[in-house]
Amino acid sequence: MASPGKMKRTLTLLVGLFSLLWAAAALDQAQDTPVPASENQRLSAQGQAPSGTPVSYASVTELNGMLTELEATSKGTQGDLVKLRIERWKTDNSYKKQVLANMDSIQRNLQSALPEIMAQLRAAPEDLSATFKLYRNLDALYDVLGSVAESAGAFGSKDDYQALANDLAGFENTRKQMAQRVENLSSAKEAEIVRLRTDLKTAQAAIPTPPPKKTVVDDNVPAKPTPPAKKKAATKPKTATPAGQTPAKPATTKPPAGQTQTPPAPQQPPAKPQ
Repeated sequence: MASPGKMKRTLTLLVGLFSLLWAAAALDQAQDTPVPASENQRLSAQGQAPSGTPVSYASVTELNGMLTELEATSKGTQGDLVKLRIERWKTDNSYKKQVLANMDSIQRNLQSALPEIMAQLRAAPEDLSATFKLYRNLDALYDVLGSVAESAGAFGSKDDYQALANDLAGFENTRKQMAQRVENLSSAKEAEIVRLRTDLKTAQAAIPTPPPKKTVVDDNVPAKPTPPAKKKAATKPKTATPAGQTPAKPATTKPPAGQTQTPPAPQQPPAKPQ
């Protein structure tokens, strides 16, 4: 019989495995409600996610460095885009409108989408879904900003192009770091799942299986004797009275003292044969 300690460890491993598999299945779901910045900073400083899951100090420090650099790049890019004087570029109006639309898309992303994703990642520093979401957003920003920087180099001033080129390099650097972090987190989570599965199999093998019940048949036990069949009581056959004879009279009993015996009724004599 398994000891209580082994059973407890087995249940703990089961719960841990199911929790990890559930978390892996929910990696593609983004968090809808961002955590306030003050709460994010407190949790990041403690090295914990809001759920209480411990995170290593090195991992939090690495992430905070990336996000701080990204915030500085975002702020600088917004200022550099405002300084552009696209109306002075020597190109057709349709091209200018396309560049202005790209600039507007970049500004909306830097002011709304990017801060929200960063808040989610601060709340859960090792959340693979939020990490990959930030990487994908940086990838999109890099492509659009790169197009605006090329246009500035072709039609704008040298200073405008240089400022945007520096911003583009900043996004590229953070994007590479986030790509490496996604790879590291994926490998760590995969290794954790493999370890939990191995531990679960080991724990299951350690639990003894109760032996099956056996039915023993003893051939030496004598069989019980069969009880004899009950005989039916024999019925006394009735004797026939021959013709011409008077049947025997039944014995009469004397009546008790004080009682008068009633004589039997007279019988008629049998008819004489002709």
